[in-house]
Amino acid sequence: MPGLVHYLPIATTIVAAFFAPRILKRWWAKRPAPHLFWWGLGVVMYGVGTATESATTLFGWNEVVFRSWYISGALLGGAPLAQGTVYLLFSRKVADRMSAVLLTFIAVAAVAVLLSPIDYTAVEPHRLTGSVMEWRRARLFSPFINIYAAIFLIGGAVLSAWRWRGDPEGRHRFIGNCFIAVGALLPGIGGTATRMGYTEVLYVTELVGLVLIWIGYRYNVSPQAVRGAPVRTAEPEPVVG
Repeated sequence: MPGLVHYLPIATTIVAAFFAPRILKRWWAKRPAPHLFWWGLGVVMYGVGTATESATTLFGWNEVVFRSWYISGALLGGAPLAQGTVYLLFSRKVADRMSAVLLTFIAVAAVAVLLSPIDYTAVEPHRLTGSVMEWRRARLFSPFINIYAAIFLIGGAVLSAWRWRGDPEGRHRFIGNCFIAVGALLPGIGGTATRMGYTEVLYVTELVGLVLIWIGYRYNVSPQAVRGAPVRTAEPEPVVG
């Protein structure tokens, strides 16, 4: 029977359901703003992944839900968020090319996940793990995607925090990017734990990580979030910059 920790993805899905529309609404108002589009997509996929975890806890293991979980979580959980940062760090032309390469790689990985036979003897009724896929090589794609996400999402937030560390007017960005860096790191730790068979660690880090990212986002878009920070007439970028 599932324990209390197995119900945490329900809370994470609810957080994502409130968070994603706020980013997408901001993207719609600032179009084209590709960084906001990718960030909004990233939070949507984050929520899809935790929704599949919630469904598994509530209704038991299902093959369609499992494959959806692996694609939305292991392949798309962090990559879109990282790609949003890429659009802030590089020129539009370079970022577009990186998007094309990333999407191609994810598409190939997703096909492998969809075609892999399932080892039903390894299935657990209320627990998700990639070890049930008989094609072991299908799991080799996700580490590369996660490394990419870590470099640009975590690295980009750390770089931005470092740039703003000594600027009193940018204190909100320093604090916000610190929150984002830690929040982005936690699901990666959870993903590593999942590969070692400890899926429950992922459930905890997903919730805490998304909450921290949202806090960081709010700091970055609202200078008033930091007491005493001056209010600017121009809105800052939402993540890094």
